[in-house]
Amino acid sequence: MLNIENLQAEVDGKPILKGLSLKLNAGEIHAIMGPNGAGKSTLAYTLGGRPGYKVTGGSVDFEGAELLDMEPHERAAAGLFLGFQYPVEIPGVSNVQFLREALNSQRKARGEEPLGAADFLRLAREKAGLLGLDMDMLKRPVNVGFSGGEKKRAEMVQMGILNPRLAILDETDSGLDIDALKVVGAGINAIMRAPDKAVLLITHYQRLLDYVQPDFVHILADGRIVKSGGPELALELEREGYAEVIAA
Repeated sequence: MLNIENLQAEVDGKPILKGLSLKLNAGEIHAIMGPNGAGKSTLAYTLGGRPGYKVTGGSVDFEGAELLDMEPHERAAAGLFLGFQYPVEIPGVSNVQFLREALNSQRKARGEEPLGAADFLRLAREKAGLLGLDMDMLKRPVNVGFSGGEKKRAEMVQMGILNPRLAILDETDSGLDIDALKVVGAGINAIMRAPDKAVLLITHYQRLLDYVQPDFVHILADGRIVKSGGPELALELEREGYAEVIAA
């Protein structure tokens, strides 16, 4: 589904990704772990097409197309979803309005008919239920006055509604307490654990992986993947620390 070859990227002229290669197949969940400054968020933003992240080398094949040649909205319409570490607030725009416009924009780009108001509300209610989010929350402006946990759950509802093929989740566990972590983890499993989908989880800690078990764990250090393994690698990191494992 996703094949990253020798990806190199810089921010403000500073090289961050220095030849990163990674392959995700449909049906797989991969976790990327690493110390601060390793390039984890840069990887997420580069794949999502965020401005300011300049690709200087390499290629990214997404379902047979060169991802790096697409605009951000084209990547989204092709089935890529990027979950942010800090979801933004959009005053004056309700979640329902935002999500319906986002969904129908993607449907239009794929040549599909727009979803009517009644059908959309049924879909939104279903996905909100998976994340334990009251529909009244979706009538409020996007993330305005939301707690950290509510922002992350609202973002997972968005993911459920857009139904991507590939989800890149950048530190989704950031700012979540134990109860919210369980809910978000269950939501990721319900929405994305499927034979035709894949997930790239970017995290610092093992705790999210207790609820969303990865098939593969990769350690990112200094812009490259330096070690890969199964779920046990995350436990080793938790036990030994990044410095010890990377040095070994």
